[in-house]
Amino acid sequence: MFALGPIASHAGRLFRHGPVLALALIATACSKPKPPTPPMREVGYVTLASQSVMLTAELSGRTNPHAVAEVRPQVSGIILKRLFKEGGAVRAGDALYQIDPATYQAARDQAGAQLASAQASLIAAKSKSERYTKLLAAQAVSSQDAEGADAAARQAEASVLQAAASLKSAEINLAYTRIVAPITGQIGRSSVTAGALVTANQASSLATIFQLDPIYVDITESSTKLAQLRKALASGSVLPAGADVSIVLDDGSIYNQPGRIEFSETEVDEATGAVTIRATVPNPDRQLLPGQFVRVTVNQGVLPDGILAPQQGITRDSTGAAIALVVNSDNKVEGRKLVTDRAIGDQWLVTSGLKPGDRLIVEGTDRVKPGQTVKTAPVVLAKAK
Repeated sequence: MFALGPIASHAGRLFRHGPVLALALIATACSKPKPPTPPMREVGYVTLASQSVMLTAELSGRTNPHAVAEVRPQVSGIILKRLFKEGGAVRAGDALYQIDPATYQAARDQAGAQLASAQASLIAAKSKSERYTKLLAAQAVSSQDAEGADAAARQAEASVLQAAASLKSAEINLAYTRIVAPITGQIGRSSVTAGALVTANQASSLATIFQLDPIYVDITESSTKLAQLRKALASGSVLPAGADVSIVLDDGSIYNQPGRIEFSETEVDEATGAVTIRATVPNPDRQLLPGQFVRVTVNQGVLPDGILAPQQGITRDSTGAAIALVVNSDNKVEGRKLVTDRAIGDQWLVTSGLKPGDRLIVEGTDRVKPGQTVKTAPVVLAKAK
C-alpha cells in the first residue's frame, strides 16, 4: 500500500532500541488525516399560503374622442369674423363664425312683406266670401258667384301659408349666417379666416370640435384569451371582477381617473384575431388627447385560492421551465418543476408544482442541491412598491 523501504530500514534500527517506538512510527506513516466535516448549509425560506388573487391583464389601447363634430356652413357667403379662440373650449350654441348676413336679411324682409300682402288679401277674400254667402241665401247672387268667392278665400289662405313658410325659410337662412357649435368640447384650428368665401355644405370643414370629457379608450384583446376568460368565469374557477380599468401613460405614471368598460365588439377582426373593448374614462383636465397611445390594466377576474411565489425563489432550467427548491419536513432540499401563469408584482402566480404550506427557499439557492440536509431560517421579504 505504501513504499516503506527507507522507513522499514529506519524502523529496523529502532527495533533494536525500542520495539514500541518503531510500531508507533509505522502506524503514523501509514495513516492519513480525515478531512473535516463540512458545515451544514443554511437557507432562508418563506412559507406559502393560498390567497385571493386579482387577475389582471395589461393591454394596449388608443384614446378616441367621445364625440366629434366637423363644423361646416349651411349657407354661402363671406366670413366676416371668427368668434372663437383656436384650441379653446366651446359650449353647444356658442357662435363660431359670422357670415355676411346682408343678402339673407333682405330675403327675410321680402318674405315678411309677401306674408303681410297675403294676409291682407286673405282678409278681403274672407269678407267677400261671407258677404256672398248671405246674398246667396237671399238669392241676390248666383250660386256660381258664391262658390267663386269661397274658392278665392281658400286660395288666399293657402297663399298666407306659403308666404309664412317662405318667411320661415328666410329666417332660418339668416340664422345660419351665424355658425354655432353643435356640441360642447374643445375646438381645433380654423381652416378659414375673415374674408374667405364659404359655400353651403362644402366638403372641407371650417373647424373640428372634440368632446374629450369623458374620453373613450379602445382596447384590443386576443379573442382566444377572451374566450378562455369567459370559460373560466362560466366554470367558477375564476370569480367575476369589477369592470373598472386603470390607465398607464407613456411615461409609466398611473392616470388619476379610473375608467369603466362599456362594451366589447361582437365580431373578431379577421386581420388581427382581436376583439375591441371600449372603456369610458373621465378626462376633466383634458390630460388625455385623441389618438394617444396608453396601456390599460383590465381586471379579468378573481382567483379564490391562488399561490403566489416570490420571483427570487423561482429559476429557469436550460429548457426555460420554471423550477424551485423547497425544504421538506426533514429539512432536506427538494426540487420542484412548476407551471406559472403570470407575474403579479414581484411574485409568480403558480398553478402547478407548489401547494400551501410549502417552504420555498428564497435565500441560498445557489449553495444547495436537492437531497442535501440544511439549516433553515424563515425570511420576511420586503414588499415591492
